[in-house]
Amino acid sequence: MKKTKIVATIGPASESEVMLTSLAKEGMNVCRLNFSHATHEGALVQLQTIRAVSQKIGKPIAILQDLSGPKIRIGDFYQECVMLKKGSTFTLTTKACVGDETKVFVNYAVLPKEIKKGCPILLDDGKKRLEVISVHGSEIKCRVIVGGETKGRRGVNLPGVSLKISCLTAKDRKDLVFGLENKVEYIALSFVRRPSDIQELRALLVKAKSNAKIIAKIETEEAIENIDDILALADGIMVARGDLAVEVPAEEVPILQKMIIRKCNQAGKAVIVATQMLESMIKSPVPTRAEVSDVANSILDGADAVMLSEESALGEYPVEAVTMMAKVAEMVEQNYPHAEVLSRGVFVLKRRETDEHRGIVDAVTWNAVNIAAAVGAKAIIALSESGLTARMVSRYRPEQPVIAMSPKDYVVGQLGLVFGCFPTRIEHFRTITDVMSVVRKYMLKNKLAQKGDKVIVVAGIPFGHIGGTNTVKVEVI
Repeated sequence: MKKTKIVATIGPASESEVMLTSLAKEGMNVCRLNFSHATHEGALVQLQTIRAVSQKIGKPIAILQDLSGPKIRIGDFYQECVMLKKGSTFTLTTKACVGDETKVFVNYAVLPKEIKKGCPILLDDGKKRLEVISVHGSEIKCRVIVGGETKGRRGVNLPGVSLKISCLTAKDRKDLVFGLENKVEYIALSFVRRPSDIQELRALLVKAKSNAKIIAKIETEEAIENIDDILALADGIMVARGDLAVEVPAEEVPILQKMIIRKCNQAGKAVIVATQMLESMIKSPVPTRAEVSDVANSILDGADAVMLSEESALGEYPVEAVTMMAKVAEMVEQNYPHAEVLSRGVFVLKRRETDEHRGIVDAVTWNAVNIAAAVGAKAIIALSESGLTARMVSRYRPEQPVIAMSPKDYVVGQLGLVFGCFPTRIEHFRTITDVMSVVRKYMLKNKLAQKGDKVIVVAGIPFGHIGGTNTVKVEVI
């Protein structure tokens, strides 16, 4: 049973029922819908197809709606591309114009007020570098530090500049309404910079009475500086290495990735590693050795999920990419340092001394994983109204699968993103005797255990109280 979750971006190469069925059977757990490109009409068809496939094959598939966010871009040039010469001057202006070798429009109206002399400006995913010489009115005069041929409508990155721009554009708000109406499990918020960005989205979810979880995409230098506060408010994190590697030196990204994953593991929040994981498989049926190592090391770092972007949305080999990712995950999991991860749990427990309620949950789940290892249990059964119990068990990366049982469909869907969790829906819990009967039948029916095998049951008693995890039971099948 593969424990690492695979997020696949859905696009023209993967949106058919036949293709989605193949992807799900090969190991896809979460479908990402990229609203930088998606239309509501097209996304609705994709959503309906994904859910039909999920029901047909009997496998929960979560849907991650990725909002496009406030991408700053330059305008068009008078021809397809122009040459920016090193050492020359080049002006960005917020007044509409047709660009040439000396100037171009930029779509962020207040940029001249938020940038100053000496600031770096990166164009085209960091391939071109400018430095601000002066700012006058609507114009930002720059020196070309790294030039080259530049096309219009390319992205603009401003490392080290604290922008006041909101994460949620007018388009994002409309897209969000669509997503919530269609009950997506996760919302990915792009270009998060500060905790208030999460609070803004959370307020909209509360107003809509939505159960959707928030994934904060970490792709700016400012987000790295505010990572602890962002993590405290978000439900999960995506390490979006594309834009992040433009904002910070590329050699820092692997270290930042490890740091972010470690913090997410400690907090018991899902973390996705994204961007260029198997990029060569857009055109090739096999990955490079470096890509295989990247996927493997991301899992060893502690990632809950690894993500495919163009590989599955537009690539020529989407099924092969998912299959390869699953193979790498299964091999890594056979050699996963379970005991080492569990031993670090002691330090997590010490951090909870000031939060009595959370301290109980931490202690119960940590000991459940220890008991499972000590008695050779076949599985850990996490009975959960909200998913918290399953997530807290998962963060200790037990060797056993975590069978997460919940009476709520949205919780079952959301747990599809969590490492080692195999969610299933059951009726509302009544008595511990009823629960044990359900557990035994489920384990035997799915050939996860035989009579006489042990399982660990983790729950909150009395049932029905969210966050009330307080009980561990060793059950013999």
